[in-house]
Amino acid sequence: MTSACGCSHDAPEPTESSEPEAPPAPWWRDREVLVPVFSGIALAAAFLIGLAAPDAAESASEETLGGTWILPDSAAGIASLALYWLALLLGASTFVPGALTGLFRHRRLGIGLLMTISAIGAVLLGYVAEAAALAFLYSISEALEDKAMDRARRGLRSLLSLIPDTATVIDPDCGSRRTIPAREIRPGMRLAVPAGGRVPTDSLLDDAHATVDSSSVTGESIPVEVAAGDEIMAGVIAVGAPMTVTATAPGDDNSLTAVVRLVEDAQAEKGDRARIADRIARSLVPGVLVLAAAVAIIGSLLGDPVEWITRALVVLVAASPCALAISVPVTVISAIGAASRFGVVVKSGAAFERLGAIGRVAIDKTGTLTRNEPTVTAAIASESILERGFTADDVLDWAAALERHSTHPLAAAITAGALRREASTPRADGTAARVDAAEREATTEPPVAVDVRERAGMGLSGTVGGTAIAVGSPRKLGPGDLADEVHRLEADGNTVVVVHRDGEPAGIIAVRDELRPEAAETVAALERAGIGVTMLTGDNRRAAHTLAKQAGIGDVRAELAPRDKSDAVTELAAAGHGRGQGVAMIGDGINDAPALASADIGIAMGATGSDAAVESADVAFTGHDLRLLPKALEHARRGRRIMEQNIGLSLLIIVGLLPLALTGVLGLAAVVFIHEVAEVVVILNGLRAAKAKI
Repeated sequence: MTSACGCSHDAPEPTESSEPEAPPAPWWRDREVLVPVFSGIALAAAFLIGLAAPDAAESASEETLGGTWILPDSAAGIASLALYWLALLLGASTFVPGALTGLFRHRRLGIGLLMTISAIGAVLLGYVAEAAALAFLYSISEALEDKAMDRARRGLRSLLSLIPDTATVIDPDCGSRRTIPAREIRPGMRLAVPAGGRVPTDSLLDDAHATVDSSSVTGESIPVEVAAGDEIMAGVIAVGAPMTVTATAPGDDNSLTAVVRLVEDAQAEKGDRARIADRIARSLVPGVLVLAAAVAIIGSLLGDPVEWITRALVVLVAASPCALAISVPVTVISAIGAASRFGVVVKSGAAFERLGAIGRVAIDKTGTLTRNEPTVTAAIASESILERGFTADDVLDWAAALERHSTHPLAAAITAGALRREASTPRADGTAARVDAAEREATTEPPVAVDVRERAGMGLSGTVGGTAIAVGSPRKLGPGDLADEVHRLEADGNTVVVVHRDGEPAGIIAVRDELRPEAAETVAALERAGIGVTMLTGDNRRAAHTLAKQAGIGDVRAELAPRDKSDAVTELAAAGHGRGQGVAMIGDGINDAPALASADIGIAMGATGSDAAVESADVAFTGHDLRLLPKALEHARRGRRIMEQNIGLSLLIIVGLLPLALTGVLGLAAVVFIHEVAEVVVILNGLRAAKAKI
């Protein structure tokens, strides 16, 4: 519970432990629940005895201002009064110590203090039964609140149960196998994963190929094929056959434990609605004390002191912001925890609230809308290079020498293309010769580049074999006599890279990355939800529009440098803010980092994406399935609606009860009952956010 409550229910500090939490004790062994339950049993027994012996009930509510109580004449009356006292003491023991500690040690006025004053005042006025009812109802609502918050957090920590307790290590020398605790795994260890077993930590596949099920980690619904050297996250299941992997992370510090720590940090951070609720709750507590004192003093001067002091106590309870204080935290913790179980990691409560107000999504093309598996489709040498005896493969080699120093998604494609020696595609007029891999010696050493410099959005430059080589887009480096080829390849949806040698055009390389199969479905789902889609890319306009048309995107911004992407997002955000809507940017590359930071919500695609992109983002997808995007946005919208419902209901209860308390229409017990029932309703409503429809 927030600090406004004045009780010891603050969220715990995020834990560094990678151990899954022990299962919660059953309620009949949980002291936090048992004490309020026994208080309720004593209260019910006292009430039933009072029904059987009317004098007992009258004695329990004897009006004796000043602290003098008349013992009942009958044994039933004495038993009833004793049980009311027992119920009062049991219930009060759960919140009075915390309230007094908060007041005297931390100088904090909390809701627990309001309840303490109300209970003491009721006892001094002789309303022991009402005081007992207040203590029971408040203590049981606090216990339910604690259990609700624990339940929301346990959903997140249960992610750690995806990591097996033990791992089978393969000895690198003799091949023998031994079992060790998973937390003792260290990078470099070879591990055997049985069919149907889970990978104990982040690893690389050693086998030629394997099939894995990552649905519980990334949210991707179907098993995927992986090949030797591919990254495999902790918690992924080996499907159909055993596999061998090499650990890349310690057993107690892997991607799953990082996700848990990240989300626990997020749950501790508050968004606008949480801060608003806190501010209201904090200011209400002293305000309620002043109001109650005014009612007691003014009423006593003008009327019956006992009646008006009683009404002042009722006002204390009626205006207590219990439900308001818990309305947002329980929702945020439930919703963020639920999202993390489906591969959506939200970094803060504030980010979750903003995620629910997104009206437009800007999507990066390369690696986000596309498969992130670009391949070289053509390499063409210029006439001048051919005349000097070089080939298209030489152009590819020069470019690859530089691209080995880059992290851009297209760099890997060009490097791989050079290694495969899949040479050039002929020109449209058939004048450029194709060089087959068989015609090149497989043992040819790739050239090495030195003094390589990379400027985001500008390309690469360096020295290869003593010659200056530059690689960049046709917008930055002129293609020379290959301009028509550039236009043709771009019209087919290719991204074209121009290679310069000693400042002159040496050739072009065409790279194509196919659209993700779920891209069109994702865009359609966003449009149905009323969320606009804009594609941002540094690629050429022709290739960008070709892919955008396939995906169903109408708004395309192409040929953008990283700063241009950031400016475009800022422009979209300004337009959206006028309608009360935010803009999200989703990407996975270093070039996306400025745009991610400029958006209301930055979404990094894939937990294995670049550190810069993930660091700049507010939300991260542990997988690469674009269909998570509309589902995550709908989940956040639903959570935001639940927050607003809870805040509205909490304020409505206070506004409705105050006049009834001031006019004496409702007594202390009735107000306590309504107030605590409202808090339970708010808690249960907030827990609905844990039912993720992702």
